[in-house]
Amino acid sequence: MDRKATMLSSVPLFAGLGNKQLGEIERLADEVSVKAGKVLAKEGAPAHEFFVILDGSVEIARAGKRLRTLGAGDFFGEIALIGKIPRTATATAVAPTDLLVVGHREFTTLLANHQAIRDKVLMNVATWVATASPEQAH
Repeated sequence: MDRKATMLSSVPLFAGLGNKQLGEIERLADEVSVKAGKVLAKEGAPAHEFFVILDGSVEIARAGKRLRTLGAGDFFGEIALIGKIPRTATATAVAPTDLLVVGHREFTTLLANHQAIRDKVLMNVATWVATASPEQAH
């Protein structure tokens, strides 16, 4: 198993998937390394991709206010893609960060072909919406 496949298999979002399914995700996702300070998504901008953090950390902010910091195994960018809306927050790498980046078309394919992943992504969105404070909700 190569590095990308090994990293994919360790991401909670993909837990329980077989080698064939992981291989399909590996085919759809690009591995990207960014430096601290890199803005990955800008609040209000159109959404073109979904991100899974393999290593490092990403700060999520709205209107310049830090909401939370994400780390390895976390993902972001799904709300704007699912809702076909502008980005709801700005995501900035706060450390050197390795990511899997899945483009819009590939994200749609991933959700259509993998019910387990779709369910996890939608559960995450629902949980986030249900527990967000009024200033975090969109």
